Amino acid sequence: MAAAEHAYDDGNVFARILRGELPCDKVFEDEHTLAFRDIQPQTQVHILVIPKGRYVSMADFSARATGPEIESLVRTIGQVAREAGVEADGYRFLSNHGEHAFQEVPHFHVHVFGGEPLGRMIKPPRA
Repeated sequence: MAAAEHAYDDGNVFARILRGELPCDKVFEDEHTLAFRDIQPQTQVHILVIPKGRYVSMADFSARATGPEIESLVRTIGQVAREAGVEADGYRFLSNHGEHAFQEVPHFHVHVFGGEPLGRMIKPPRA
């Protein structure tokens, strides 16, 4: 079963952060989106951007989110990259969906990585 087909789990860590049950190191928030530093950063800059709505994956978000929710998420990714100072040297934004992509939290989220060379996104093609 694809992640988008799963029912939303209100007990997931991001839902708990959104309800104020767990703290976060917030870097940006608006009506539709929250951005905060990852508690186990994989790079010098590692910020998570999440919609406030109950979405499991990009498929779910793209099918059900409103125009203002989509716009907020996209603008927030760019804004946090600029404010974190990674835009000039480059950064990556990544979202994992489902079992094969190792999605760990069943709430749609985007990682913003930067502040250091990130290497290739995936392995080079096979010979």
